[in-house]
Amino acid sequence: MDKPQLIASDVDGTLLTPTEELSPRTRDLVHRVIADGTPFVLVSGRPPRWIPPIAGAAGLTGYAVCANGAVLYDIGADRVLGFHGLEPVLLHDLADALEHALPGCRLAAERVGVRAADQGLRHFVIEHEYYNPWGDGEGMTAPRGEVLGHKAVKLLVSKTGMSSDEMVTAAEAALGDAVNITFSTGAGLIELSAPGITKATGLAEVAERLAVDQDRVIAFGDMPNDLAMLGWAGHGVAMANAHPAVRAAADEVTAPNSEDGVAQVLERWF
Repeated sequence: MDKPQLIASDVDGTLLTPTEELSPRTRDLVHRVIADGTPFVLVSGRPPRWIPPIAGAAGLTGYAVCANGAVLYDIGADRVLGFHGLEPVLLHDLADALEHALPGCRLAAERVGVRAADQGLRHFVIEHEYYNPWGDGEGMTAPRGEVLGHKAVKLLVSKTGMSSDEMVTAAEAALGDAVNITFSTGAGLIELSAPGITKATGLAEVAERLAVDQDRVIAFGDMPNDLAMLGWAGHGVAMANAHPAVRAAADEVTAPNSEDGVAQVLERWF
């Protein structure tokens, strides 16, 4: 493709190393992109409150698409510009259906306010025995009624003894198109968003705000929650460490995140 006018990158497994760091080579590349005046947008399953440390290391102050496309966040202003949520009535209906499709599953809800971290807001509420594959200990444990009782940007579902691929198959059979179902880790966790909301819809909003044509966007990712974004972008790049479905769908496969795969591609122009 011609020199991209907008760069979109997933964070974990893509921009960051396997130890969740920004390597010197990739950091320097992002700085060159910024100096060139080309927007570099983080597009992640992460909530807004997990964005500032990465943005700070990379020197980014523009937009970030968070929660798999459900949230648009302005990094420099520390403002949530908009979000697509799941209402409590729908959350309860989903929980009932999931209990039949994935017996014994445990639920968690991701919520946002007006900033990355709002004092007094319970951003991440989890059921007892909910399994967090990232093991960060961040969630506040609560009964299922509390987990489902407030508008959420993401409903997370964990199920021990199953892979995320297996869980998606079961959940899609039960829920149909009532929500968007995806995952960013294979360790028995799926993520549910409002119907039709993906990283692609979030990135499309950013491109519209910046007046950049779709075919001048390059996007990088590694997991199934990146599939829609890679398909939407003018050029979609999968990491060598990506899920097989992502590698198969991409326009190009670059080196793994352990070898600065994002930088290796973008150094063609920057």
